[in-house]
Amino acid sequence: MTIRWGFLGAGMIATTALAPAVRAATGATLQAVAARDVERARALGPVSAYGDYAELLADPEVDAVYISLSNEMHLPWSVAAMRAGKPVLCEKPLGLTAGEVDELMTVSAETEQPLVEASWYRWHPRVRLAQQRLRDIGEVRHVTAGFTFDGSLAGNYRLEPGRGGGALYDVGCYAVSACLWAVGAGVPAQVTARSSYGPTGVDLVTDAILEWGSGAQAEVRAGIQGETGQWLVISGERGEIELRDAPYTSWKDDTTELWVSDGTDTERVAVPAADPYVLMVEEMSSVLSDGPGWLLPLAESRQTAAVLDAIRLSAASDEPVGV
Repeated sequence: MTIRWGFLGAGMIATTALAPAVRAATGATLQAVAARDVERARALGPVSAYGDYAELLADPEVDAVYISLSNEMHLPWSVAAMRAGKPVLCEKPLGLTAGEVDELMTVSAETEQPLVEASWYRWHPRVRLAQQRLRDIGEVRHVTAGFTFDGSLAGNYRLEPGRGGGALYDVGCYAVSACLWAVGAGVPAQVTARSSYGPTGVDLVTDAILEWGSGAQAEVRAGIQGETGQWLVISGERGEIELRDAPYTSWKDDTTELWVSDGTDTERVAVPAADPYVLMVEEMSSVLSDGPGWLLPLAESRQTAAVLDAIRLSAASDEPVGV
């Protein structure tokens, strides 16, 4: 069975990543695209193009919907799509708060429509391998995770607080989610954070310390101003795992390495180049066709949202916050 995908939004990610991924994926086809400018929708080459999102949701030829609208539109249009009987793959962050994710989870359960956060890095073979190799380093004690870049964002919604702008929403979700799957013990007991804010009020750089009751700790940095870098180092009782070079954005042409150390020697595992966007589309299309595939659990998206909530609250109050 081929899943006929409909896109809400024809921005950069939809154009450069998801549309090519759907074309390259087995078991998927690009059926329809809706955008405020219908010409932008047509430019992606779907069977049908719309200038209205609701028209796409009413299209009986669309089997599933991918949403890449600005962050504040994820909740209403994910809800609308599920209530229209469409499974949803929605860009990160799935919701602006844990409360929004709760609402989305409720609608997913009520409508019996699958809902998946398109946190695409989670489908990368190196990330999947890192999760498998966690057993080699024993109980995780410490994680250092960060994603920062110095972007030219003038006029971009990422600088608008009301539209879900800021470093935490844009890149912090990657680093926080990595800490959660690395530690593997649910949300931390306490978060301590500090942010620097821009003229519009969004956080430009945020640093946070996550602390679990077990004694595990994680250090997180998210930034949309300043130095550019990505890192993920996971330290356990018996060793360390490092995802070298772009742990969150390794893409189709990037051969990567996973470093696994036991304290005396380091195994450098080469991971062939892969396109996690294609893998994400293929696996969700397969699941929707009653086939095999892994989907990011909603419970994990909810945990990430809860930690981001606590980080924002701690940074605003300059006090530690429980999660």
